[in-house]
Amino acid sequence: MSAFMGEVIGTIILIVFGAGIGAGSTLKHSYSNNAGWIVTTIAWGLAVTMGVFAVGSISGAHLNPAVTLGMAINGSIPWAEVPGYMAAQLIGAMIGAALVFLHYLPHWKETADPAAKLGVFATAPAVEHTFANLFSEMFGTFILVLGLLFIGANTFTEGLNPIAVGLLIVAIGMSLGGTTGYAINPARDLGPRLAHFLLPIPGKGTSNWGYAWIPVVGPLMGGALGAVFYQAIFQGEFTAAFWGISGAAAVILVLSYLIGKKGGEMVSSNSAA
Repeated sequence: MSAFMGEVIGTIILIVFGAGIGAGSTLKHSYSNNAGWIVTTIAWGLAVTMGVFAVGSISGAHLNPAVTLGMAINGSIPWAEVPGYMAAQLIGAMIGAALVFLHYLPHWKETADPAAKLGVFATAPAVEHTFANLFSEMFGTFILVLGLLFIGANTFTEGLNPIAVGLLIVAIGMSLGGTTGYAINPARDLGPRLAHFLLPIPGKGTSNWGYAWIPVVGPLMGGALGAVFYQAIFQGEFTAAFWGISGAAAVILVLSYLIGKKGGEMVSSNSAA
């Protein structure tokens, strides 16, 4: 199997389990309805663990464009492979979301709330605030990539690495996920959001494109920052990339603050909750 197919399949597994808990805990007449945040964070952690177990030996199981970007900055994969990895992750996320749609097919019509249906596929902020929402996604992904590099720097008994990665996802979700739903992965949000837009979901409403840039830009910047921070602080390599990426992140955060201030601290005047 190629690395491309590995990333497609691994991301399908990630979204089937991850969006699956979203559907099960949200959609009406599901036995797992109202399962709660703790169950959700554990399910997403297990989703990552299963994806890494499945394709870790094939592609490295990035399953996340922000991780791929961080690993490229870190030198773990060639830059030439980055576009293929990211495309595979987006495709896998869309397929995984479509499978969840089919699995819960009769439940969409039984669920009246359009925002609840969108929440199965994509993230949304608990409180709309451009700067804070972007910072949350950036910081959560910074912790993710930094944590992955910490895990990679240690020797584990064979087979334990995916479990450690899954526990990292659970920790991020429980500690930092309450603000934006912790996309921390552009493909995990954009792929299912596109699926939501395209699929014939009864009464689905808007796909909230006014917010969609935040769980893409935030994780990409956070992943890049995590990689250069690790190089600088833990390896003593203060490269031009460190200063360039840090400066770019600061500029983007300042701009997000100004955008939010101009809009009365709302992410977008037409955003859906």
